[in-house]
Amino acid sequence: MLQQCYMELLKQKEGGNRMNHYEAINDVLVNLFNEILDLEERALITGEYKNISVNDMHIINAVGIREQKNMSTVARELNVTVGTLTIAVNNLVKKGYIQRMRSQEDRRVVLISLTEQGKKAYYHHKDFHEKMVLAVLKGLNVEETEALTKALTKLQGFFRSYQ
Repeated sequence: MLQQCYMELLKQKEGGNRMNHYEAINDVLVNLFNEILDLEERALITGEYKNISVNDMHIINAVGIREQKNMSTVARELNVTVGTLTIAVNNLVKKGYIQRMRSQEDRRVVLISLTEQGKKAYYHHKDFHEKMVLAVLKGLNVEETEALTKALTKLQGFFRSYQ
C-alpha cells in the first residue's frame, strides 16, 4: 500500500530520478536494519555476556540504572506484554543481571532493578551505541546532522504509528 502511494507520487513528480532515490533508500533501509542487528549481536554478546541475547540487553537497557521500575513500565517501554517480559526477566534474574523486590509502599507491586552485573552489561550496551552514533556523526557538518536527525525522527514516527 505504501509503495503504491509512493509510486503514484512518482508519476506526478519529475520522473525517473525519484525512482532511483526510492530504490536507493529502500536498499539502504533494508541493509542497514540487517547490518545493525548483526553488528549489535557481534559487538554486545562477547566474553562475559555470552550467556545473554541482544533482546536481553535491550531489556537491561529498558530497566536502566536510575531507579527501580515495575514490570508494566518496562513492558510498555519495550512494547511487549507483561507476560512476555516476565519470561525474559525470570531468565535474567537466574543469570544474575536483574533483581526483584517488593515495593515498600504497596507490597503487591514487584519492582525490578539491575544488579552490579546488570549495570556492567548496561554500560557495555551504552558504550556500543555511543560508538555507533559517533561513527555516524563523524564527518557530518551541522546541516547534515540536522537533516539526518529530522529524517530519522520521521522514520521513527512511521515505525511507531505502524502497529
